[in-house]
Amino acid sequence: MLTIFGRISSINVQKTVWAAGEVGQPFERIDIGGQFGGNREPAYLAKNPNGQIPTLEDGEVCIWESNSIVRYLAARYGAGWIWDEDPARRADADRWMDWMLAELQPAMTPAFWGLIRKTPGYTEPAVIEASIAKAEAKFDILEAHLAGRTYLAGERFGMADITVAPGAHRWLNMPVPRKERPNLARWYAHVSARPAAGPALPLPVT
Repeated sequence: MLTIFGRISSINVQKTVWAAGEVGQPFERIDIGGQFGGNREPAYLAKNPNGQIPTLEDGEVCIWESNSIVRYLAARYGAGWIWDEDPARRADADRWMDWMLAELQPAMTPAFWGLIRKTPGYTEPAVIEASIAKAEAKFDILEAHLAGRTYLAGERFGMADITVAPGAHRWLNMPVPRKERPNLARWYAHVSARPAAGPALPLPVT
């Protein structure tokens, strides 16, 4: 059985939990980080020297970095399903996974920290407004890409959807002004209705 270390309020833990569910692997999730602490303890740092979440244990295999975990689970347990054997189609998923980490998540995080977690240094209106503007621009990119598409990469559900949807879930459930984006709304409703998404996308966002 898999062990996932990390609190479920983390976007990066959410994608790991979702991926495990999609590939049908039972897992135990242990609350680590945030209000639970434990991520700076020597025993945890021996697994993940960064002290971040999530960390996955699968027998003797120990992996950190959320996208690497999703790729591992997809390749080991979801080949031909959420892991595409065709390099070009898999690269299509990879780019959206990395876009989530490099573009969307950094854009929306300051607003999340300021409005939801009330983190000092992020509660100033100017910081929040700048974050909202940056995130909305990124969601415009996603909206345009989803026009005429059911999934983010290719013709079937896959790693990109698992990775990006938690960001959409967070944004759509935050108290921020948002444009109407019918393609985003349709895609999010479709993928978040999957059985494996339920345990991964808690409400309210915290």
